[in-house]
Amino acid sequence: MRIQGRSCLVLGGGGFLGTNLCRRLAAAGNRVRAFGHRRMFPDALTGVEWQQGDLADGAALTKAIESFEIVFHFVHSTTPYSANLDMIEDARRNVLPSIALLDMSHRLGVKRIVFLSSGGTIYGRPQQIPTDETAPTEPITAMAISKLAIEKYLALYEYLHGLEYRILRVANPFGPYQLPIKRQGVIAELISRAIANEAIDVWGDGSVIRDFIYVDDVVDAMEAAALDASKERIFNIGSGTGRSIREIITTIEKQTNSKFNIRWKNSRSVDIPVSILSIDRARKELKWTPRTSFELGIEKTISWWKNSASEIKQILHNQIQSSGIPPLPH
Repeated sequence: MRIQGRSCLVLGGGGFLGTNLCRRLAAAGNRVRAFGHRRMFPDALTGVEWQQGDLADGAALTKAIESFEIVFHFVHSTTPYSANLDMIEDARRNVLPSIALLDMSHRLGVKRIVFLSSGGTIYGRPQQIPTDETAPTEPITAMAISKLAIEKYLALYEYLHGLEYRILRVANPFGPYQLPIKRQGVIAELISRAIANEAIDVWGDGSVIRDFIYVDDVVDAMEAAALDASKERIFNIGSGTGRSIREIITTIEKQTNSKFNIRWKNSRSVDIPVSILSIDRARKELKWTPRTSFELGIEKTISWWKNSASEIKQILHNQIQSSGIPPLPH
């Protein structure tokens, strides 16, 4: 399914997933506005309205939402690691502004909200593999708890006010425009290190298994969720297949013709041993299925990194300068 002739606001539109979605929507002729702190790749958002702002800024958010019918909510200011360090701040910066967003959306006539949740953390240490949407949600990170809280508020606003929503519990997306910052994006981190011939830190022994999915397939699911007419509200989005970190390393070494210098670190408490999502519901209701093989996705991502090397180097340099903290390896 493709969105055409609609007005779409993408909160977090300057980031990895937001940039990819905005490009797709704009190319199809939709009216698209991206809202966020910054655009990592401004030139990639040609034809997209840009509004700089913070989710917690009510006035800026109201201005962004007005006259838009579909809102994609990708903003989340913490990671599994950082959220556990300051749980109060995590709730203050993510849950409370999201409630305000729902209230504004209801009052301003938004038709539907598509919320990006976390398929890799919502279920905690899953008892069933692959894990479907009916599995217990037992998060072990504050970030996942805040995501789950926002899910519940979405359901409440539809019940009380008729504000339609869809939730995508996305696994581990990768692809162009993803940079290795905020302790996220292991594939982006590995590719960047391979190309630069730099050492890489890996937490644990590399046996952790994750469900990785190429970004174009995630964008397909976002569009399908925005147009979905089924009775379901929550969809897992992944490949349905698990790969260990060691397997990822081997694939990237092969495709970049390199050999990693790996510094093995102790495992972390936030790292779930195995996470693989069941995507049967999305296949059935959204008529969605991943179309890009893992190997092809890695090939496309490596090609993008090589073609964008100078731009990426400057962006990462600016990130270090503005924050004072270098991108952290995985």
